[in-house]
Amino acid sequence: MKRVFTFLSALALTLPLLSQTLSQEDYLRRYNNLVSRVGAAGVGVETLLDKWAADYPEDTDQLIARFSLWFNKCQESKAIQLDRDRYLGREPILPMTDSLGRKANWFEDITYDDEMFGEAQQSLDRAVALEPTRLDLRLLRIDALTAYEKESPDMALSQLKALVDENYRQHPAWTHGSIEKVDDEVFKALIQDYCFTFFRLGSDSGAEAFRSLSEHMLTYSKDDPLFLNDIGSYWLVSKRDYKKALKYYDKVLKKHPDDETAIRNCLLLARTKKDVKLEKKYLPMMVKYASSENDRASAAARLEGLNRKK
Repeated sequence: MKRVFTFLSALALTLPLLSQTLSQEDYLRRYNNLVSRVGAAGVGVETLLDKWAADYPEDTDQLIARFSLWFNKCQESKAIQLDRDRYLGREPILPMTDSLGRKANWFEDITYDDEMFGEAQQSLDRAVALEPTRLDLRLLRIDALTAYEKESPDMALSQLKALVDENYRQHPAWTHGSIEKVDDEVFKALIQDYCFTFFRLGSDSGAEAFRSLSEHMLTYSKDDPLFLNDIGSYWLVSKRDYKKALKYYDKVLKKHPDDETAIRNCLLLARTKKDVKLEKKYLPMMVKYASSENDRASAAARLEGLNRKK
């Protein structure tokens, strides 16, 4: 009887150990279920990730989950008061003026714990090393840096330029979790999104990053209207140099006379300068090429009105 008891006891101790050996898919499912209830940095998440890492240290999903844990833990939200209309491209959470009528708007600001952010980046670096052609992982790392650096996206810009170099020199077979096929047009559109993100920061450093990334793309994609328009907008909005801005817009229109972005920017420039002659030059293009019937009709009416004032 004693021998039977010993065998059963040993079996009882072994069964829980066997049941704890989960597959990678099981861990991912448990993680997603837990996060849906408590959040990416909630109670129990780190414990589950530690077990997952012990069993599968090179599971990319585990490393992404660990990045998410530390990236969420490293953030702290607070309100700051600034004498401006926008901060990091965002409107104030509480618009205010002081007793003298000056702007004193309140904005949400996120501060980051450097050590925890470093932990997050290390996890993502390991994931990228395991799957170097996963473009979504590269962009996730750049997104985190952009958020962390706020108005001065120096490291994010550096990584984007390196990514552009790799794309055009090595031609990797990129994959992306939410995009079926990453061709050249998709890649350029993704980079253009970062140009826009830098532009919307509203800081001098953001504007320079916007210009620098656009110019870097033009070294590989010469005369691309997306990035030529970007450079034109840099000179128009950031530097108020209308002559240089017009040079880039006209370069676009020379090869792409139907480029609506360039046409609109030329009209904006003309109206900003109050240059009727210049406006009359580009209004016929809007009449001909605008995608909206209302825009075509509005441009035609404006042109007719200006011609009457001769």
